[in-house]
Amino acid sequence: MTIFPLFLIGLFGLMIGSFLNVCISRLPAGQSVVAPRSRCPSCKSEIAWYDNIPIVSYLALRGRCRRCGTSISVRYPIVEAVTAAAFVLQALNTTDPLVLGERLAFTAVLVALFGTDLETHRLPNVLTIGGVAAGLVLSIWLPPGIRDALIGAAVGAGILLGVRWAWQRATGVEAMGLGDVKMLAMIGAFLGWQQVWVVLVFASVTGAVLGIALIAFGGRSFQSRLPFGTFLAIAAFVASLVGQRLVDWYLGLLA
Repeated sequence: MTIFPLFLIGLFGLMIGSFLNVCISRLPAGQSVVAPRSRCPSCKSEIAWYDNIPIVSYLALRGRCRRCGTSISVRYPIVEAVTAAAFVLQALNTTDPLVLGERLAFTAVLVALFGTDLETHRLPNVLTIGGVAAGLVLSIWLPPGIRDALIGAAVGAGILLGVRWAWQRATGVEAMGLGDVKMLAMIGAFLGWQQVWVVLVFASVTGAVLGIALIAFGGRSFQSRLPFGTFLAIAAFVASLVGQRLVDWYLGLLA
């Protein structure tokens, strides 16, 4: 893909990232992402279109509301930039426009879930359950195919339900919320059952490493619930880019 199409996809990613910021702020609270228009969280004044240009407006206003001068979270430009970069990486990874469209939609959902889980420890049903439905429908025509998508959704949900039940039975403490279960089912619906294992291993290892690091530096204990959905989101994005190559490499070792 040449530079100009990649530039357009990155620009599209910036705009989608701006919308995802709205989703991250409103969905956990059960609010509409359509109305009302974007407002300053402090003074509640509507944000004009020229103050809502991704990244540019944040830099021009030095991260503050034009009306009241209150600081605006740096999360907004970060989400916009990350979404743009992730979209470009997906575009570099596939030449099929239909598959690319599916992967961009999947990436957008992952960014939104990462943000909501990181900020609120919530994974909204409209994204997880809605994502399962979207992944299954799209898989009728696109990879991984409806059979692997159905198995993937079932395996994703089943594994974490089993872990959740076993841990609660053994300790009396919930190991994770049902949102994580539904999120891995959504990932399985988009990527297929083989990638569920890749995602689960990668997310578990990175989560364990971070958890140990936090304990070592006196940050948090194992009793504090780390937002596992954030690790699932990162792992799923990596799997969407190189997951099949990892599976093929592993099967090659076994052979």
